[in-house]
Amino acid sequence: MTTDISTPLAHYADRLHAVIGDGHHVASPLGAWLLLALAAPAATGSTRAALEEVLGTDVATAAEAAHALLAEPHPLVRSATAFWHRPGSGTAGLDGWRATLPEPTATGPLPDQDRLDAWAREHTLGLIEEFPLTVTPQVLLVLGSALATRVSWTDPFEVAPAGALGSHSAWAGGLSRVLRSPKYGHRCWIADTARAGTVAVHAAGARTGDGAAGLLVVSVAAAPDVPAGDVLAAAHEMATAAAGAPEHDLPAQRRSLFDVPLGEGPLWTLREEQTRTYAPDGREELVTAVLPCWSARSRHDLTAPGLGFSAVAGVFGELLESPGLGYEAAQAAMARYGRYGFEAAAITAFASSVSLPPEGVARIAELRFGHPYAVVAVATDSPAGGATGPWHGVPVFLRLGRRPEGTAGGRRRGPLRRRVTRHGPPGQRVEAAGTRPGRDPDQEVCGSAIATAILRGPVNGSRPCAAVMLSTTSTSSRW
Repeated sequence: MTTDISTPLAHYADRLHAVIGDGHHVASPLGAWLLLALAAPAATGSTRAALEEVLGTDVATAAEAAHALLAEPHPLVRSATAFWHRPGSGTAGLDGWRATLPEPTATGPLPDQDRLDAWAREHTLGLIEEFPLTVTPQVLLVLGSALATRVSWTDPFEVAPAGALGSHSAWAGGLSRVLRSPKYGHRCWIADTARAGTVAVHAAGARTGDGAAGLLVVSVAAAPDVPAGDVLAAAHEMATAAAGAPEHDLPAQRRSLFDVPLGEGPLWTLREEQTRTYAPDGREELVTAVLPCWSARSRHDLTAPGLGFSAVAGVFGELLESPGLGYEAAQAAMARYGRYGFEAAAITAFASSVSLPPEGVARIAELRFGHPYAVVAVATDSPAGGATGPWHGVPVFLRLGRRPEGTAGGRRRGPLRRRVTRHGPPGQRVEAAGTRPGRDPDQEVCGSAIATAILRGPVNGSRPCAAVMLSTTSTSSRW
């Protein structure tokens, strides 16, 4: 017997929307709900009760549904779950819970970030490139789910001018073309809903080659003043109704066009004309829909109260015998809707980590060298034996800076190389190798060695300033 979780998922979608808000976004309530359902069997007492409230059903029913969805993957919806933990962090309780996970769930040592990102790409058809959580040394375990689909419509859309959206649409002026449902294949209707009143509904579908399974994407528009949460609830209501109706039939909740006033409004334009028809009562109804292409990409923090992941953190704290563990939960999701098809994906992840230190107060300083200041370069000489050499602690150069030069990363005056000084006969000047062409080698002593860090030599004929160079020596090198 199949467990129906459409109602619990609709309730969880309400919770999720209340946290995400009304902005342009995409999300997968199912992706988050699955993680709660997988963790819930290990919960006890008040933690179990809290999870049941969020799940919208009892733990046994939720776990059974999760097992069924993962054991029998849908041909058009890729799904995967995984549980990883850091070696050495396991307990008998954690091992016992892990044994209850659905067989397809991947388990093993906690991967590094690159492997987690690769897992996300592999299980989302490449639609999501990065895992939504960052694995740090403090992370002890990660529980994740992946959902993805990429389908072509059984009947592609036609194209219409954007003006077909109507004079009430704020989008019409910013678009050139929109989608129009084909004459056959899509379902369009007007319906009354519990929370959003009378709405416009469109459903486009895709099916497997044998027609045994499909994906139905249902769009619902309500009056502009209806809250977004109520429109979302109406979309769940209509999607469930459409899925329960025969493939080419309209749901029983639809309204007859002859019960709707003629005229134009934000949701539809309705006119009446004479026609030849074989309709039994001589009244024929024809409905098409126009809607824009769209895409969305979102990342959601799922740690807010009411989404259930604080209870999941409590479950793993008990399993690891470490109450009060820190946790993170997040979802990355995307979707794209177009003339020829639909694609969407979501990665949802939960991580438990070692507890954060207690809250305190930190003072943060940034030191500013914005007026004349002194610099000293001191040599260090600490051979492997531990004793210091003769150079250790000897000041080599100093500088009293009164003129800054340019900006950080300013203009370079040529390549810098190790300076090798050569001496010619008395009275004869020999330019040192490694100096800048055309410069006095005696003025390059500091500049050639520490030009990018401390000093670049005289500037515009101004008085040279003393500089500092820090050198270090060891048994294997001279500096």
